[in-house]
Amino acid sequence: MSPRVRSALSAVLIALACLFTPLGALSTWAAYGIGDDERYAAAMEPLAADTDVREAIAAAVTTGILREVHVRAPLQGPVNHFVRDAVRSFTLTPAFHTAWQAANRAAHEAVMRALRSDREEAVTIDLAPVAEQVRSQLADAHVPLANRIHVEHTEITVLPSKNLAELRKGFHVLEVAGFWLPVSAAVLAVTGILVAVCRRRAVLATGLGTALGAALLGVAVAVGRRLTLADLPPDVSPTAVGAVYDALTDTLRLVSWALLVLGLTVALTALLTAVYARRRRASRAPGPAPTEPPTRVRA
Repeated sequence: MSPRVRSALSAVLIALACLFTPLGALSTWAAYGIGDDERYAAAMEPLAADTDVREAIAAAVTTGILREVHVRAPLQGPVNHFVRDAVRSFTLTPAFHTAWQAANRAAHEAVMRALRSDREEAVTIDLAPVAEQVRSQLADAHVPLANRIHVEHTEITVLPSKNLAELRKGFHVLEVAGFWLPVSAAVLAVTGILVAVCRRRAVLATGLGTALGAALLGVAVAVGRRLTLADLPPDVSPTAVGAVYDALTDTLRLVSWALLVLGLTVALTALLTAVYARRRRASRAPGPAPTEPPTRVRA
């Protein structure tokens, strides 16, 4: 194989490896991070203490309860005030933390079941247990007509049925790609370096390409956040959704930073070793041979 062919083949392999690296990170995160019950629950657990998330849940539960409370005009103001305060107080209790974890686990299991089956039903979170707890607190506080509050299933749709078919296909692709893309990226990178005429230069290109792919992955996460918040219904809190998005993509952002640091470190190491090798060769090179003085010939 000629040096020109080897250089071209090495460049193609390294370019594919650098392309597969961020795609592999994204696929692995989706399939084995978000798709895993325990990892998902661990990511969502801190949000029970997030102010914006608590306020969004409190607003949804309050609206559901007040929809079922029918009192005369003089009592509407005090009842509404008590309900809002009671719901907000409940979001600060350990019981709310437990209910939040249970609701998220149930929702995640429902989403995974929907993505791995052929059912076309929307996936929702039921806030009725939270409303039941609030009604009990209102009754203990002797709020008027608290015992007459009818708790219905206050559901929040987390996965519309119209999007299930496309999401199911995409999730199946991610499950397969989550394993094969990282493996392919590693194999292609090693092969590209071994095939290269100048392996040190190939290592440098691999490091820079990996860093560039990691930077693009970080940009994609930021753009995805902006697009997610720009397409929300008017009754959904953007700050709460932003907090959820940040919690779910926290691992992905860490991976992008790790790949960026790794790529730059590999590139810098290859560059420094090249400079050191060049200086070492220059120091070992023999100096110019001394010139002999011209011989004088007597006439």
